[in-house]
Amino acid sequence: MNKNLINFMKMSLMNLPSPVNISYLWNFGSLLGLFLMIQIISGFFLSMHYCPNTNFAFFSIIHIIQNVKLGWLIHNIHINGASMFFICMYLHISRGLYYNSYKLINTWLIGVSIYLLSMATAFLGYVLPWGQMSFWGATVITNLVSTIPYIGNLMVQWIWGGFSINNATLNRFYSIHFILPFIIMMMVMLHLFFLHTTGSSNPLGINSNLYKIPFHIYFSIKDILGFMIFLFFFWLINIEYPYIFSDPDNFIPANPMVTPIHIQPEWYFLFAYAILRSIPNKLGGVIALLSSIIILYFLPLINVKLNSFTFYPINQIMYWIFSNTFILLTWAGSQVIEYPFIIITQIMSYIYFMYFMFSYMCLKMWDKLIFNYT
Repeated sequence: MNKNLINFMKMSLMNLPSPVNISYLWNFGSLLGLFLMIQIISGFFLSMHYCPNTNFAFFSIIHIIQNVKLGWLIHNIHINGASMFFICMYLHISRGLYYNSYKLINTWLIGVSIYLLSMATAFLGYVLPWGQMSFWGATVITNLVSTIPYIGNLMVQWIWGGFSINNATLNRFYSIHFILPFIIMMMVMLHLFFLHTTGSSNPLGINSNLYKIPFHIYFSIKDILGFMIFLFFFWLINIEYPYIFSDPDNFIPANPMVTPIHIQPEWYFLFAYAILRSIPNKLGGVIALLSSIIILYFLPLINVKLNSFTFYPINQIMYWIFSNTFILLTWAGSQVIEYPFIIITQIMSYIYFMYFMFSYMCLKMWDKLIFNYT
């Protein structure tokens, strides 16, 4: 049995036929796997000392940092590992958008589901330190469920386990935060299964079945180099700038009686938060927030001849406008809700959604022009 398993792993990983022309942009999938394991292992060690109680949660984090041997390092690895994970996630998705990787339908759909689960896991983890921003961020985000007609308020109370965020809320968030990474691991295995069934996309976006080479050693070396580069920057952040991605308000214990001047989530949610608050209507904002991510599920409906923006110059321009829009939304989401930031987020949100429609129209127009001409 063990011999068969070893042979299977060797065939599926070491001898996996891979397109000869894939670049370092294809490294981010393996980097996501690396940081997922880092998060699971570091989270496991943190869970040994963390206390999911509203009276002790904040001080248990202080205890981990100050009293547990190398606790400060494990804590830094976990909080910054989440940021590195999402950096790799967004680069992975953006590469998929540019090279039309959504044509691998099953792989893409599982990947978007992993993205959603990762966002849920990160949100739940952000609540656990029970600082000011943790408490009020959780209050704002969970209150969005109240927009569901008829049953919204009931569902919010069900999620809270009471009439406000309390000890029951923290306990269930901790339990779900602990179990979700293992569900993500199962989804990753499915993701890899479908990827190995169809094979990877490639920069030219063409069928490259005749031009494939073994994954090992040609691409495993590239992956190892990617690991070394990212782990270097990861280590530098953990040692020199451990709180560069953290909110200062989260170093204050949660106080339900004092509301922070500006409530905002972690940086990797800011683009969605900016879209949410760009719409004055609460229900409309929630729909826009969900749509900004759910829209990725519908990309496989785009059916074009050439599977890379390399052949679509107009789409290349639109893609870079979209990428800069994403960055500007992330920046605008961290600003106070006042003029001119409200106008900026509304314009950027409009561009964000229009990209998907105009991109599809340009792809179909370009296909019709080229293939009707030829």
